[in-house]
Amino acid sequence: MNDTPGWASPGSAPSDGQEPGTSTPPEPADRPGGTQPADQPAKNPQGPGPQWSPQQPPPGQWSAPTGPPNPGQAPPPPPPGPGWGTRPPTGPGHGPTGPAGHGGYGGYGAPGGWGGGWGGPPPAAKPGVIPLRPLGVGEILDGAVSTMRTYWRTVLGISLTVAIVIEVIVVLLQGLVLDDSASTTALGDASATVDEQLDAMGSVLLSSGVIFLVSLVGTITATALLTAVTSRAVLGKPVTTGEAWRDARPQLLKLFGLILLLLVMVTVVALVCVLPGALLGGAAGDALTAVGSIGSIVVAVSLLVRFSLAPPTLMLEKQGIRKAMARSAKLVRGSWWRVFGIQVLSLIIANIVALIIAVPFALVGAAVSPGGLSAFADADTDLGWTYLIVSGIGSVIGSLITFPITAGVAVLLYVDQRIRREALDLDLARAAGVQGYGTPGTTPGS
Repeated sequence: MNDTPGWASPGSAPSDGQEPGTSTPPEPADRPGGTQPADQPAKNPQGPGPQWSPQQPPPGQWSAPTGPPNPGQAPPPPPPGPGWGTRPPTGPGHGPTGPAGHGGYGGYGAPGGWGGGWGGPPPAAKPGVIPLRPLGVGEILDGAVSTMRTYWRTVLGISLTVAIVIEVIVVLLQGLVLDDSASTTALGDASATVDEQLDAMGSVLLSSGVIFLVSLVGTITATALLTAVTSRAVLGKPVTTGEAWRDARPQLLKLFGLILLLLVMVTVVALVCVLPGALLGGAAGDALTAVGSIGSIVVAVSLLVRFSLAPPTLMLEKQGIRKAMARSAKLVRGSWWRVFGIQVLSLIIANIVALIIAVPFALVGAAVSPGGLSAFADADTDLGWTYLIVSGIGSVIGSLITFPITAGVAVLLYVDQRIRREALDLDLARAAGVQGYGTPGTTPGS
């Protein structure tokens, strides 16, 4: 039997021993004599007066009084609105704020009390540079920057070594080989024949292609070496340059094989799309070549994004080329646009930073070179070794920032996809020594 006032809502089941449809009023609090039999009706010692009426309104039809309130009686508080969960005002005029009533235990605004609201799930464990849960775009970029800032000695040593080697190769190629063959005079000459313009365009493409290939190899190499740093940074564990080299060295040949295979795939796609128009010739051939060029770019980008997680997969899972490509395709499946967008955003940010650093060095190099800044207006002018060396220094400094960002984003994107698909956060938490995070045997196999 439940006799607590206000416990049962209107229209609920009657108490024990009570007939349905009847209403039994509560006993008066001022009963004389202290005791009274339960089967006797209450008597009013004051004589005749207001008694409980035997006719009561049916359950669930009580209505609030509409008349004016009694003098001196405060109006009832308004009903709770949609603002539940917000903290009520405090301070003068809004309730006690001193030591005895400063929103403490049991008061409004107390931790876990009224007005505290539901704060959501507890935050994920963060032993390193990222929280162990699915990541957002900002968290991936912030994790890459945090890795570079926290472990700057190792990151700077790897990035500086790779950047210097790559830039020396590029400067030597530009100064000894490509500078003589990359004449672009015919491209700005209206009287030049089609063959001369094609030769000039071929020279530019050759020069740009070689530099791009060398830079790509350097970027992938830096990514391979920085993969160990970023993967340890996720766990909050530092790694030296020697440890990173020992970890990456057994997989370097496979990594270069993966790069070569991806380049061959892109080249084959370009030839298949462009060759029919080149063989056809004429206006129709030119139109077909233009359409094929656009199609080759679309297919090449699609393949590169599909296999973009193959390098970190190959380095971290110690697998072969085919298995790494299959794993990358599996991780990217269903998230192609997300992976594409994050990688493009990271490349844009990295290249903007690199340009901000490299452009002043290029201007200084041109200013101290023969011909000065006016040499930029003449596409066929040789700026000389001074310009190449000074601008190369700017490129090295820019690479110190671009390498860690691109490498960190690639590794953290791989970690994020595995957390989303394979609950890798459980394994990472156990590896980092986080207590009570998951139970052994719950992580799906990879």
